Amino acid sequence: MGKVNLWIDNVQVTAEEGTSVLNAALDAGIYVPHICSHPDLKPQGGCKLCVVEIDGEDAPLTSCTTTVAEGMRVKTKSEQLDRLRRASMNFMFAGHPGDCGGCRSFGNCELQALFQYLNASVNPSMRHVTKKTTKINTINPLIDREMERCIQCGRCVRVCQDVRGVKVLDYQKKDGETYIGTENDLPLDASACRFCGACVEVCPTGALQDREGTFRKDLRREEALIPCTAECPASINIPQYIRMIADGNYDAAVATIREKVPFPMSLGYVCTSYCQKKCKRNGLNGAVDIKGLKLFAAKHDETQSWRAKYVKTAPPTGKKVAVVGAGPAGLTAAYYLAKKGHDVTLYERYPTCGGMLSYGIPAYRMPREEVQKEVDIIAETGVKIVPNTTISDVVALKADFDAVLVTVGASGGKIIPVANNNPAQEATALDVLRDISMGLETTPKIGPGTKLLVYGGGNVAYDVARSAARLGAQVSVVCLESREKGQMTADDEEIDQAAEEGVKLYSGYSNTGFSQDENGNVTGLNCFAISGFKFGPNGLEVDPIPGTEVFVPCDVVVYASGQKTNLDAAFGLELNRPGYPIDPETGKSGFKTSVEGVYTAGDVITGTKSVISAIAGGRDAAAQIDLILGGDGNIEEKLADVPEGDPYIGRIEGFAEEPRQHANITPCEERRCSFVRVDNNFTEEQAKAEAVRCLKCPLRLQLHRTKLWTEY
Repeated sequence: MGKVNLWIDNVQVTAEEGTSVLNAALDAGIYVPHICSHPDLKPQGGCKLCVVEIDGEDAPLTSCTTTVAEGMRVKTKSEQLDRLRRASMNFMFAGHPGDCGGCRSFGNCELQALFQYLNASVNPSMRHVTKKTTKINTINPLIDREMERCIQCGRCVRVCQDVRGVKVLDYQKKDGETYIGTENDLPLDASACRFCGACVEVCPTGALQDREGTFRKDLRREEALIPCTAECPASINIPQYIRMIADGNYDAAVATIREKVPFPMSLGYVCTSYCQKKCKRNGLNGAVDIKGLKLFAAKHDETQSWRAKYVKTAPPTGKKVAVVGAGPAGLTAAYYLAKKGHDVTLYERYPTCGGMLSYGIPAYRMPREEVQKEVDIIAETGVKIVPNTTISDVVALKADFDAVLVTVGASGGKIIPVANNNPAQEATALDVLRDISMGLETTPKIGPGTKLLVYGGGNVAYDVARSAARLGAQVSVVCLESREKGQMTADDEEIDQAAEEGVKLYSGYSNTGFSQDENGNVTGLNCFAISGFKFGPNGLEVDPIPGTEVFVPCDVVVYASGQKTNLDAAFGLELNRPGYPIDPETGKSGFKTSVEGVYTAGDVITGTKSVISAIAGGRDAAAQIDLILGGDGNIEEKLADVPEGDPYIGRIEGFAEEPRQHANITPCEERRCSFVRVDNNFTEEQAKAEAVRCLKCPLRLQLHRTKLWTEY
């Protein structure tokens, strides 16, 4: 396409043939008032604000619908144009509320900015128009519609129909009034709306707004608009891999995941799923099962097209790095450091790598062979793995390496002091889970006939409870947190499946201590329900509910109430009282330690969090160590070569009610007495149906932002 030269306000401008006069002016930095125009929408010339005078024309023309021509001379400012524009503004304000300060779009409203630019004032002789149709269909999920603020510019209609292809919004008429709404005035969730947010994105006033609380306000807009990725500690491009699953491109889905984490399969089984808690679809009928889709992709990654790029490393740097602890954080850091060309040795005290993936999370939740496959791929980068080796002096180790990263986790359990306890009948959750994972007999022994009480309300508590039930024990879980109030941190699916397996739950309960028999053996815990609890200056404070006392029989007690490191002074690092390494300069746990060249990452500095958080910690540490060793600190990878999402998403009837798919779970009678895998994941049909439920949040970022006049 050729170029044309024209003059705008006596400034020579060059533009592509077919360009509108409005866009030619804006591209040249010459502002022309406009509001119905948008960079991504077909022009319609409805607002009449963009009128200009063109030599040879008898009357002003709308610049958005007039194309440039060679030698054209355009004037954007004159008394006549000001008069026409102010008249248009008066019509827009005829039915517009005057409470700008009370509108959530105050300060970002294009109409308000134009009013200021034109130095306009509402003509007092102009009749104020009150419409009845502004109250139609204002109550909707996710999107607030304050239609008294609508100026009928049509931007929402055009983006819904022409750009998205959903065709939910249109001009409607009722009792002589024209308004923008849905067919038959149905709510958005009953009218096939895809809730992509495009209409909100292009609305120039406060007529369409995101529901308060939908997006975080403490993040950059580009991050906040994609809440699943914003909540992921590793910043996985979740919408992209979901889109790839919907398209049947499972290799690309896994490649997308592996751009940020080396454990797609493991995370598919055990990820804490912070992303799902903030999924925008929670405002409709429940979040997309992001974790389940991750597992499906990992299971169907047949050609592994990403693999050649994935194991390719940079030329050797001559720098040596030791990583102590082969859990998720250590393995992740080792992988990225090896990719950057460093000589990495990974030390692990147990026979196999994986940390909690191999020795904490039970095999029925995290199949061990899947962990090993992902460890093997990391080893292909050249990481030297040294198992069955405990590093007891990190200072001595540092003498042989340029840098040492400590990622030993928080592998020690805590025992809560409870009145009348018997230490011989007690154990920590981590000790029990490790013994079971290694095929050892637990101490104290858990087996058929054992009355086991698990103290705690998180996923670790349920890992113990469900493992013990499989060994034949009668299991009760007691915790201060109330499930009814949403205080328990264990996943709902864990609690429900455990109940099917015979585990009893006493949530929202405190106690007065154990009962003992004449030989001093614990026989049970004396509990009572509470309405609330807090930790004050004198420790735990509870609010008992009278008449709720219950005796929970037990002869073994396992505490799942917190974890700590197993480090001591002999390890060579300065530790705080709970045993976490600290940076003497700050007095806090962090990347640096008291020994130069020795660094920390993962649970050993954050305390127990999650697998995905540990992986994110390993990534950050690898980037920092690479920078310290002379690299650029850039560990980003591009493994999935996929195009941007198609903005034309089309209409799906009943989209808001599309039900969440439920994975195939091994029946209770088959799983309760064995450690067979519980989650058998989706069928292909289910996975694609679940992927389609995604609201495609990133598409909003493809829409161009309209600049206000102050930016020209």
